[in-house]
Amino acid sequence: MNKNKLVWGPTFDEMLHPESIKKDIRKKALKAAEDSPLDPINLFNINWTDNQGNFCYMVIPKELTGVDANIIVLYGKDFPTGSHKVGATYSVVLEKQLAGEILPNEDTLIFPSTGNYGIGGSWTGPRMGYSTKVILPELMSKERFQKINFYGAEYIKTLGCESSVKEIYDKCWELRRESPNNKILNQFESFGNYLFHYHVTGNTISEITKILHDQGIGNGRVSAFISSMGSAGTIASGDRLKQLYSEAKIVGLEPIKCPTIYNNGYGDHDIQGIGDKHVTWIHNVMNMDAIMCIDDIECKKGLQLLTDEVGKEYLSSQPNISKDKINKLSEILGISGVCNLLGAIKTAKYYEMTDRDNIFTICTDTIDRYYSTMEELTQKFGKMNKTEAAVRYHSIFQKVKLDYVEEGAFKNRKRWHNLKYYTWVEQQGKTVQELDAQKSQDYWIEKQSQVEAIDKRLQEARGF
Repeated sequence: MNKNKLVWGPTFDEMLHPESIKKDIRKKALKAAEDSPLDPINLFNINWTDNQGNFCYMVIPKELTGVDANIIVLYGKDFPTGSHKVGATYSVVLEKQLAGEILPNEDTLIFPSTGNYGIGGSWTGPRMGYSTKVILPELMSKERFQKINFYGAEYIKTLGCESSVKEIYDKCWELRRESPNNKILNQFESFGNYLFHYHVTGNTISEITKILHDQGIGNGRVSAFISSMGSAGTIASGDRLKQLYSEAKIVGLEPIKCPTIYNNGYGDHDIQGIGDKHVTWIHNVMNMDAIMCIDDIECKKGLQLLTDEVGKEYLSSQPNISKDKINKLSEILGISGVCNLLGAIKTAKYYEMTDRDNIFTICTDTIDRYYSTMEELTQKFGKMNKTEAAVRYHSIFQKVKLDYVEEGAFKNRKRWHNLKYYTWVEQQGKTVQELDAQKSQDYWIEKQSQVEAIDKRLQEARGF
């Protein structure tokens, strides 16, 4: 195939600093974001800024969190597909295409997922010229399947819910056996996913910290980064932040109903996008400072409080919580976003952080993926009213409990790491030698150092 027919997008540095993209390309991309969201030029809109070039973040009102620490969320709604997971899918496709492992019109890209990575793949694959399929558990929200079709991909349903990843992996092996042209782009093991968040998300947070300091918010540093784990790509941001701010704590989150890292647990839950019943290959657990567990029902009820009109009206009637801020929150949060917010509040309480401390976390997606889930919640618990809104506000957000917390002592980190063996060595063909190598931070530093070389190769491949 003619090399010139390959579709290329931005470098890691251009995703971090989109203002560095060639002006004519950036201009076309920004216009396409409004007029032609399926145009491949939108690959150059994969970054943490909006169409005006402002970073996409929000400082959460302390009247909602009930803590003194500054909790700041980066939100993914302005990415193509409305979720930052499109950055991970693009980075993984880029990694494989640069290596010559995939070619459009020859290979079919397979994205194993429990949600937003699959949606991201359904957008990225066709934009880069590939036939694309997404593997997704059958019990995910119907909106997820609709988006996959809309972006031009097919989906394959597997048995189970969010935590049913073994079934997804089994389907991957089946598709591999069917054809050598079925190429599995596994977010749980592909380091393109890790590098996107290490370099782009981590450094973006550092730059936002400086902006906040100029505004009189916080001490100009990062005290903690909080992330629930699906693929464990996002939590790689913490690896970069800990390099920049030695005191920064990396805190992972799991569902109470599926506490795999917390206590080797398992189970079904409904925080869609996280808690996949295994420790992923790209998760640097030896660098994680704590694991905390969050209740999936509280996440769903909390999202409904923040997005239902009755709930929003109640919250905006509270002292110092403006209607504008509540409306903003209702536009940037999904179920896992509420999970991350609750985890950030728990972190602030557990570590007794003050108004000098900045705690960062991520809102992966928005309510547009969960209308059906909210309707199911209403059918089960009844319509929201003022009394129920008050109960949820106080019990879910104001009184976050300090249960289900385990700190990352060396013994605990080794146990977290050892859990990788059962998925990756026994089932997925990794070697014990590489698994052992992951115990050392030298392994991760070597991976991180690849960003510059990848960017250089991409510039050479695309010719600018």
